Amino acid sequence: MSLSIGIVGLPNVGKSTLFNALTKAGALASNYPFATIEPNVGIVGIPDSRLAVLAELSGSDRIVPAAVQFTDIAGLVRGASAGQGLGNQFLAHIREADAICQVVRVFTDPDVSHVDGAPAPERDIDTVSTELMLADLQTLAKAVPRLEKEARSARDPQRSAYAETAAAAQRLLDGGTLLAAGAAGAGIELAVVADLHLLTAKPFLYVFNMDEAGLADKELRDRLAGLVAPAEAIFLDVKTEAELAELPPEDAAELAAGLGLGEPGLATLARAGFRALGLSTFLTTGPKESRAWTIPVGATAPEAAGVIHSDFQRGFIKAEIVTYDDLVAAGSLAAARSAGKARMEGKDYVMQDGDVVEFRFNV
Repeated sequence: MSLSIGIVGLPNVGKSTLFNALTKAGALASNYPFATIEPNVGIVGIPDSRLAVLAELSGSDRIVPAAVQFTDIAGLVRGASAGQGLGNQFLAHIREADAICQVVRVFTDPDVSHVDGAPAPERDIDTVSTELMLADLQTLAKAVPRLEKEARSARDPQRSAYAETAAAAQRLLDGGTLLAAGAAGAGIELAVVADLHLLTAKPFLYVFNMDEAGLADKELRDRLAGLVAPAEAIFLDVKTEAELAELPPEDAAELAAGLGLGEPGLATLARAGFRALGLSTFLTTGPKESRAWTIPVGATAPEAAGVIHSDFQRGFIKAEIVTYDDLVAAGSLAAARSAGKARMEGKDYVMQDGDVVEFRFNV
């Protein structure tokens, strides 16, 4: 699956530095607005400690983690929805993303300029949110009258539902609420208006770029998390994360321990992005490789088989499934079968994260 998360935010908040840390791709990071013009794209592996364990059990030659695509998009400024700055390019690029990761600057540094003078997280979040909402309102201002006219003339229940949903989305945005944050509570089914490609209907997550003192301030972190709830908030010192990303894994772990850091924040962000996209994994293991495969949450066994190869889905017969914990406890697939921990599932089975699978299929 090729799903992408667009990294957005005001200029000079650390977007490209974060992208560099995530991908080690060397994207340009400079202290002036619009250092990023064309978006940079990178694929980021999702850390999964289960794969190393499975590889040891199976004698796998390699490990292949699940991955998520991050796109570093030009900095947005106030008035972007009206074409200010690189607003038109920003909106076009974010429209192509499947989820939005907003980087919010919390750290202060007199050597790194801020477009509004000084960081103010709530204001900066509102600036980006407002521009995205204004862009969606422009889309809906054109679409709603047309949809209502079509619904009246066609007298089709589906067209009526489409028009009513679009109008409800317009009202929610008029009230200053992102669709991703308020649609469920307002009873708005965003899937009905998916073909309008509304920006604020995309899943959101937020990265607060902080210094060491900010990361240690639980009250501040709780307040910032409250600003963006129900979206997920990730707290990082992006500069430090970027420095760690440049080191060999052993050296990075030693330095992180010396700084009092646990798991790298980038791993936390990668997993959060995976969740924001509504994705899950199932696992396969054997002498060739141990691998995490990406599927939408709620995918059935045949749909999961199709991720490996379309022939697997067309010829699907059964899926032999062992949970990761049961397989590790047994020590091998053969032992798990002997212990009655392996089971055969059919076409209606909904895959669960941590399922270790072998598919049966007709060629």
